[in-house]
Amino acid sequence: MLQVRQLHAYYGHSHVLQGVSFDLRPGEIVALLGRNGAGRSTTAKALMGLVRSEGSAMWMGQELLGLQPFQIAQRGVGYVAESRDIFPRLSVQQNLLLGQKSTDPIDSKGPWNLDAIYQMFPPLQARQHAPGGVLSGGEQQMLALGRTLVGNPQLLLVDEPTEGLAPQLVAQMAATLQQLRSQGMAILLVEQKLAIALDIADRILLMGRGRIVFEGTPQQLRADAPLRREWLEV
Repeated sequence: MLQVRQLHAYYGHSHVLQGVSFDLRPGEIVALLGRNGAGRSTTAKALMGLVRSEGSAMWMGQELLGLQPFQIAQRGVGYVAESRDIFPRLSVQQNLLLGQKSTDPIDSKGPWNLDAIYQMFPPLQARQHAPGGVLSGGEQQMLALGRTLVGNPQLLLVDEPTEGLAPQLVAQMAATLQQLRSQGMAILLVEQKLAIALDIADRILLMGRGRIVFEGTPQQLRADAPLRREWLEV
């Protein structure tokens, strides 16, 4: 289980997260919603050790805060950035191989390997020798997620995975996250598209001004129009 308590994060002198606390269990999707600037992406970055932070984030009994990103990844945490951060000059297969924790098959334990990624995302197999930079936006998102999965994380932090995707690819990405949940993965989903988040999340965390202002089920958020108007709608 991920247990986040009183998480604070900073960009320079700017105090962005102001005491964020929540839990995330294996086999659960928790969607982190809010307007731009509410602190959603910063929460994921803080958990991955990418911004200055303080407080506590315990994953499977181990403290993550204070560790380097590669140490956090070694503890079973995967991160898919909103910017995707693929290497444009490397091939699809080379990008995927960079996500492996070990090049030794004996040490690379877990269900996710190149074959499994190609089975889940057939377009990547068809373009495995193409440079990452020539892929479409949807293919780049598949590649970013696939590269994280080959590290066989148990906790997945995924930031805006449907941003800029066509409706068909949005549905495919949602189905992929649901499949990962069914396999026991814990997923923190930062998502702008309210409909997708409400459809696939088990619980909703709504952020505003660097704090959690609501925690509950998708059904509870759907039923609370004043709350949505105050913290979500433009």
